[in-house]
Amino acid sequence: MSTILFSEIVFGPIQSRRLGTSLGINLLPYDGKLCSFDCIYCECGLNKDFRTKTKLPDRKNVQSALKDKLVTLKKEGVIIDVITFAGNGEPTMHPDFNEIIDDTITLRNIYYPNSKISVLSNGMHLDKPKVVEALKKTDNPILKLDSAIEETIKILDRPNSPSFTVARQVERFKQFGSNFILQTMFLKGEFEGNKIDNTTEEELSAWLELVSDLNPREVMIYTIDRETAVKGLEKISIEDLQKIAGKVVQLGIKTNVAG
Repeated sequence: MSTILFSEIVFGPIQSRRLGTSLGINLLPYDGKLCSFDCIYCECGLNKDFRTKTKLPDRKNVQSALKDKLVTLKKEGVIIDVITFAGNGEPTMHPDFNEIIDDTITLRNIYYPNSKISVLSNGMHLDKPKVVEALKKTDNPILKLDSAIEETIKILDRPNSPSFTVARQVERFKQFGSNFILQTMFLKGEFEGNKIDNTTEEELSAWLELVSDLNPREVMIYTIDRETAVKGLEKISIEDLQKIAGKVVQLGIKTNVAG
């Protein structure tokens, strides 16, 4: 069982496979996980195993922590490619997410004007206008879609909402036009008696059709890199990931592959 939880509001910088040198921001509690998905491959573990007992960090604390870190890194001459909202769950669940994005843009412009701001999101809260507004202000709104087949997502990502549908997610994503990045985790394995493989011909055909329909500016294709929440999951080879990427490139869409 994975237990990688971030104990600070601002952490890193770390070397991201997909984003470069990344300074992370965790808007969730430091002692547990809070997410509207419950992905079986999540490095933070399953929701039931890491229920939090603390409150979310407030806006001023986030602003102060980020400013202090940026000042320190600037003095040390550290280069930051990106400031990334990730952490112990879904960042857009924070009630002040929109305002925190504004604060982050202001601080970025002062201390690291060449750095990008990225958000890793499952897209479940795009029914809230302020979340959409906030994500549109960022350089890289990175939205997850691990399969075009609903049954697969319900096994792999396990959305908390019983009203989840792929069609609804696609319509939410379309609020960005083509100005977003789609990320997909590819893996194989078994969970609770269910076989999982979102690299089959059926899976890829449906997924590529959705990618074509969404037409994001970029697709991030990746696989397992760290310990997963459940056992029995297998990473996909870099060669197979590159073959999938080649099919996306044929659609005229930029790809980023992380094996």
